[in-house]
Amino acid sequence: MVEFPAIVCNSAGIHCRPSAVIIKEVMNYTGIIHVTANSRESDLRSVMSLLALGLHQGTNLTIRVSGPDEETFCRKLVDLFQTHFDFPPRAEGEPPVSLETLETSITPPQSSS
Repeated sequence: MVEFPAIVCNSAGIHCRPSAVIIKEVMNYTGIIHVTANSRESDLRSVMSLLALGLHQGTNLTIRVSGPDEETFCRKLVDLFQTHFDFPPRAEGEPPVSLETLETSITPPQSSS
């Protein structure tokens, strides 16, 4: 068994899209995985168990892996948790979309009166 610390670096934390990327990576791993954070634990076998950890930017977590090529796999998970995900990818130099931009781009449905 190996154990490594990680810190969530993504500005929006580990939400649905990063969770899907992480779970996809874990799907075919035959070993045992435990991620602990905020006094909770997940085996990373479902998106819901990962989301239940409540991983916000700056959250410290511990990743434990036991199984084939455990050190390499554990380091890969550390890298994923410390990735700055950007969904959808922005063009180089393009600033992040602000809440104000989103609010003004959403048009309310028109009533049929």
